[in-house]
This record gives sequence, structure tokens and C-alpha cells, in this order.
Amino acid sequence: MPVVDEGQIDFEAIELFFFAYRDFVSDPDAILAKIGMGRAHHRVVYFVCRQPGMMVTDLLDLLQITKQSLARVLKQLIETGYIRQMAGAKDRRQRRLYPTLAGRELALALCEPQSKRIARAMEDFTPGMRGSVTLFLQRMRGRDPNLVISDIDISQDI
Repeated sequence: MPVVDEGQIDFEAIELFFFAYRDFVSDPDAILAKIGMGRAHHRVVYFVCRQPGMMVTDLLDLLQITKQSLARVLKQLIETGYIRQMAGAKDRRQRRLYPTLAGRELALALCEPQSKRIARAMEDFTPGMRGSVTLFLQRMRGRDPNLVISDIDISQDI
């Protein structure tokens, strides 16, 4: 195991992130479970609704997933009538994705409790505080290019 200076780790913030994420996704998870879907379906419906007509390749890049991962989820969303796939108008090889009315309604139903949770959390915030939250979240995005992943085995027999 590597030697880690525990004083350098912000355990409180990490725990708050774990719990905030768990609770942030819990409401949509419950809605999705009723229709036999999961978080991957949520992400696809969300981004297709936000960017109607996006190409499948753009969705793969945005979600940073494999074609195989997307194929199963997308197939189910198309078969259940939440997403429709159409060839591009200029280039018939393009596969463009659009939400159906049911897909849009699903996306809104999934976002509503999340939006309410965010509004409650920031109800007393000044515009400056809201801007700080936005900046913080923007800075949290993406992988750290300077992160060194060691080759040590951290598995244990339990």
C-alpha cells in the first residue's frame, strides 16, 4: 500500500459528496425502477432531451462510454418509445437521436425532484454563492491529467 498523508485528505468533503450523490440520484432511481430502467437510461434520456438531434457518436463522447454499453440502453429506450433514432438529413449514415413526447415527460419527471433538491439546498444563497457553487462543480469535472495511478495491488482477501 502506498504511504498516504491522511492530513492531506478532505474526508469530510468526500463523505458529503458520497451522501449528496446517493441522495441526488435516489428519487430518479425510484422512478426508473418502476419501469425497469436505471441510471444509464436516465443519462441518455436527459442528454437527448437537452440536445435533440444529437448524433450517437456525440452521445458516446459526452457520456464517455463504449458503443456496447450504449447499444443496450438505447435499444431499450427506442423499443419502449422514449427515444427515436433517425438518419441524418444530409448524411444518411448519421444516426440522430430525438426524444419522443414520452421521453421528454420522463426526463422532466426525473429532473424535477433533483431540481427541487438543488433549489432547497441553495434557497438562501446569494447570487455570488450560487456562482461559487457553479464554479466549484465546473472545476470538479474531468479527470486530473496529473494523477498518477500506481500499479500496486490493493485487493484483500475478505
